[in-house]
Amino acid sequence: MHRQEIDRRSFLRSALTASAFAIGSGALSSRYIAIASQQKRRFAPVKVSRDRLIRTVVGLRPYRPEGFVVRADKLAEKLLIHNYGHGGAGVTLSWGVASLAVEQARGVGQNRFAVLGCGVIGLSTARLLQRRGGTVTIYARDLPPETTSNIAGALWMPTSLYNQQKVSSQFLEQFRRACQISNRAFQLMVGAEYGVRWIETFDLQKELAPFERELPGGAELYPATAIIQDPKGYFGFPYVRQFSTMVIEPSVYLNALLRDFYIAGGKVVVKELRSGEEIAALSEPVIFNCTGLGARTLFHDEALIPVRGQLEVLLPQPEIDYCYLSGGSYMFPRRDGIILGGTFEHDRWTLEPDAEQITEILADHAEIMKGLRR
Repeated sequence: MHRQEIDRRSFLRSALTASAFAIGSGALSSRYIAIASQQKRRFAPVKVSRDRLIRTVVGLRPYRPEGFVVRADKLAEKLLIHNYGHGGAGVTLSWGVASLAVEQARGVGQNRFAVLGCGVIGLSTARLLQRRGGTVTIYARDLPPETTSNIAGALWMPTSLYNQQKVSSQFLEQFRRACQISNRAFQLMVGAEYGVRWIETFDLQKELAPFERELPGGAELYPATAIIQDPKGYFGFPYVRQFSTMVIEPSVYLNALLRDFYIAGGKVVVKELRSGEEIAALSEPVIFNCTGLGARTLFHDEALIPVRGQLEVLLPQPEIDYCYLSGGSYMFPRRDGIILGGTFEHDRWTLEPDAEQITEILADHAEIMKGLRR
């Protein structure tokens, strides 16, 4: 019996190792699935109930079916560099797309820059310009905590970003590069100061097929990945993809970026710019357009639409040390509360909370908790 127990443990360890190798190399087959019934992982339950609801927040993701725009244009005598349209991946991609945008200004012989917008894309772009010796002024109608970026769930995982049928191979290469740059940048910011931390995440599925698709941005960006088959545990779903990624707390993170911007000598002008003429009248010779959904009106991009997201925030639970994803539902634990999502409503513009969606989101997560392994 003792030898059998040792052999079984050895088998399980080998299965987990093979699973991680298979995912990392982009392969997947049933022989690489780890049977997790012997795993000791237990989960503290999320206390899903209406009486623990502390706020409902709604945001409009700036979505383009063809993907984000990073492009240089001329505006009168100015160099105008666009950096907008990141859908539900603005926080995730922020350092990557900022790097791509700043490269567009390389060699122009200018050192004064204007950045339009003070959300995560604008702040990241401004900080990169400062790191390269630039003098930067941000022009924005809203500052943190009043930006759309403050409403993000902010798990490092680029989703709700583009339509696979409408993007070019060139865009996908650009997207992958932005993911790699941004992932590395966030790794260097892990800690309480920026509100960034690593966390175990569980993708819950009723079928194996979804796991044949690579995780967004590339499998190499998600360490400790394994596919687990265990219908009686791990939330009661027959298939679970487990991996590690980072969660970012927007209120902490954006305040820290704005602080860093000020310390480096940056200037903020609170002002709403309503036309190309007003933008062209700015004194800076190089302008970065990081206006998100505002680019639709300012620069006449009709392909840019909102994808409405509604989140329910429950009282914090420090004991929750995992995230999960299940279809359109997701849960991220943060110090400011338990984030429950969510909705992905294309071309719906209202910022008013939807009472029916509150009920539906709470019910969906309560159902997931019924299958939780405790």
